[in-house]
Amino acid sequence: MAELRTGPLERERTPLIERLDRDMQSSFPQSNTPQIRRAGVDLNGVMSVLSKHLYSTPTVALRELVQNAHDSILRRRLEQPDWQDPSRIEVIGDSASNTVRIVDTGAGLTEHEIHAYLATVGVGYTRGLRQSGHEDSGLIGMFGLGFLSAFVLARRVSVRTTSYQQPELGFCYVSSNAEQYSVTPMPARPVGTEITLELQDEYSALTQAARLREILERYCVLLREPIHVGGDAQPINPEPPPWRLAADAALHPLQQRRRDLEFAARFEHDFEPICCLPVRPDERVDVRGLLWIQDGGTYGTSDNRNLSVFLRGMLLDDDARDLLPSWAGFVGGVIESNRLTPTASREDLQRDDHYAAIQHALAEALIAGLGEVARQQPEAWRRVLLRHNEALLGAALCDERLFALMMDSLRVPTSQGDLPASELLSRGAVHVLLDNDSGFEEMLFRAMGVPVAHGNRYAVVPFLRRWAQAKGQRLVELGTEQGNRQLFRLDRLPERETAWLAEQLGSAGEELVIARFSPEELPLVVVPDRDAELKRRLEDDEADKRISTAALRLARQFTRKLDNRQPSRLYVNLDNPAVQALLAAVGEERGEAAHAALLLRSFKVIIAGQGRGQPATSLNQALAGLADSVKRLLGQ
Repeated sequence: MAELRTGPLERERTPLIERLDRDMQSSFPQSNTPQIRRAGVDLNGVMSVLSKHLYSTPTVALRELVQNAHDSILRRRLEQPDWQDPSRIEVIGDSASNTVRIVDTGAGLTEHEIHAYLATVGVGYTRGLRQSGHEDSGLIGMFGLGFLSAFVLARRVSVRTTSYQQPELGFCYVSSNAEQYSVTPMPARPVGTEITLELQDEYSALTQAARLREILERYCVLLREPIHVGGDAQPINPEPPPWRLAADAALHPLQQRRRDLEFAARFEHDFEPICCLPVRPDERVDVRGLLWIQDGGTYGTSDNRNLSVFLRGMLLDDDARDLLPSWAGFVGGVIESNRLTPTASREDLQRDDHYAAIQHALAEALIAGLGEVARQQPEAWRRVLLRHNEALLGAALCDERLFALMMDSLRVPTSQGDLPASELLSRGAVHVLLDNDSGFEEMLFRAMGVPVAHGNRYAVVPFLRRWAQAKGQRLVELGTEQGNRQLFRLDRLPERETAWLAEQLGSAGEELVIARFSPEELPLVVVPDRDAELKRRLEDDEADKRISTAALRLARQFTRKLDNRQPSRLYVNLDNPAVQALLAAVGEERGEAAHAALLLRSFKVIIAGQGRGQPATSLNQALAGLADSVKRLLGQ
């Protein structure tokens, strides 16, 4: 007759609770000496947490049980060196009986091992093996909790096992809750273990071979031991990943690239991989794997990072994007490591020193790999640049090697379309508009025949600053004090004429500036003062919510000297024939001067109205003024 047993935690609980009850029923003696006591353990609560709430999804239980089968096979190889038979793990569903069986040809368990390891929470035989010198053997288990996951899915669990140490004996473990169990002798079976899960009704879909295959192909596809589902002769993991190929099995580069892309396509569900970048171990990290560039187009802020992390061949996390650089929003990958530290649920990674080292290693692999693609796969490199140009503008700013690689290949959005930075050079400088608030700014450069970069687009300004510095070229940023000095040569007029122009041509919020600039055909230009605009933004109360105190204080130190600056500057061009004629008329006090000034003012407002923020009333008034000026010129 089977003996019903309880786990070791419960055997300790009974005398402990009795002692606590006695203590609570008696008065505690007054003493200054602290008493050492043993903490109680509520096994029922512990088992509920571990078996019901440790994992994010119940299907993880299948991963844990297959992992145990895998480790049992490795244990048998370690402890029974003369065993040379093929290994096998089978997962079989039976809808008629609503069961799932996991069968392995591993080491099996003796009766003592059933009690000491299988039925004892937190004690794992595998952990002992790893700590005894077999850390690099490929063993996965560590916490002694995996078997408990069976009770997430099953209302009853049976384990039939025969150990290689006692091949003539068999034992059957049965439990409904992991707290109480029975072990009975049974006829010997082939060495190994068979676990039968009598599923709860809500998990009956797991009896379907297609569902089992879907789950196990996700978690177990990189395990070295063959895993068969539903009696299928073909395992779900028939081939090793590309990085495990033996040196003597090296392929031609074209064949290797094709194989890498086929492997990547199995893990990249949203995009086609363009090219693959190898991840190789070094003296600091053991990580191996494959990264790839996705074919889907990205913007600067797109984040399609996709990284699967396998620990000793078992999937640990299929959304480990934080291991990839933040700028790599167009990268997917699969990596494998033996040294990463999992959480107890084995669904996440601890952020320790090795985690940080792998982050660095992946960034290095990505940078080096992009360089290799640029040199050896020009067609793929052109596709990378075409799909991810904007994102790469920002990425290039994160590493000097990336910038050196891409500075002459990336294209910048300009008034003449997307151009390489080198084609923006005109009149000894690269010109950039920081925003498009004023229709005058872009018109100025069109009239000059100069391509101008759109500085309000992602990463354009810092990229061009770095490019100009690297090439020893000037960068003109229109709207800044420094940029305006390079475009407009300041001049002077008598105070009376300056005041008259300000009254006739100026508007509220504009500072009149007398200057000379090209092209001479352009009579005037309105340029927003970007420094004054920055000051207004920083003084906005909302800035306190968006910007850190230290950064805000530093920025306000810069803008404090900008007091009383108008938000825009109206540059009047003394080289323009119309302006020269207007000034001559003013000097002669001719009545037509006011009409001519109204015409220029209307021109100013209409052109400025092509930008943002121009009130409709101002534009309508300008159009009316234009019509009135024409009528007066025609004498109507």
